[in-house]
Amino acid sequence: MIVKTAKQREDLIEGGKRMGEVLSKVAAAVAPGVTTEELDDLAEKLIRDFGDEPSFLGYQPEGATRVYPATLCVSINDEVVHGIPSASRVLKSGDIIGLDLGLTHNGLVLDSAITVPVGKVKPEVQKLVVASNVALEAGIAAARPGARIGDISHAIGEAYKGTGFSIPRILGGHGVGEHVHEEPFIGNSGRAGEGPKIVAGMVLALEPIATNGKASVVLAPDGYTYRTKDGSLSSHSEHTILIEENETIVLTRRPGE
Repeated sequence: MIVKTAKQREDLIEGGKRMGEVLSKVAAAVAPGVTTEELDDLAEKLIRDFGDEPSFLGYQPEGATRVYPATLCVSINDEVVHGIPSASRVLKSGDIIGLDLGLTHNGLVLDSAITVPVGKVKPEVQKLVVASNVALEAGIAAARPGARIGDISHAIGEAYKGTGFSIPRILGGHGVGEHVHEEPFIGNSGRAGEGPKIVAGMVLALEPIATNGKASVVLAPDGYTYRTKDGSLSSHSEHTILIEENETIVLTRRPGE
């Protein structure tokens, strides 16, 4: 999406603020013994309490054989992205859980994700979570008018260098705003100076993803959940940003972030 009016800009800023509040509250509800369905129910309630709509509920991506059945994507441990909530999936201490959420405010879509430790996790697992957050900030810093999409991809990839973590190549960020997924695709590694030019008004969802094993991922039989092929853990961070002439606005910052 390219923002063309002051009203679109205002709606994106307000929707992003709401998204930050909702995702913060859902993340705070993560605890051993909680089901992923309970987190999904909370996310939907909070979004609708604002008068907004869940962007993912009923959404059918290109190539999918059915619509997505939930508000929240909940990915645990070796699940990389797009895990489907369930009443039978109970969190336990030591898990890590990716919470990926879409919120539609006045017809405009915001997209954000956070990976949260459940109870106490091993230090090396915490490092994986932190690495994705660091990579996200690196990508945001590279997103400015006149640069290229490849500059964002390169910055994210460089942030992961030396960590020992692997980047699944087929997954990454994307344009967002009028639809859940728009062009361009934003890889989590790439060559600086390549790809479409970044221009003022662009709305982009940056989402670094990495594993603590190999990079290969497989699609589960449910048609949505990507898992690591070797069973290694995965971490995912995401913000929606608005490119402006003099600054990049991170629309989906959470309170206190």
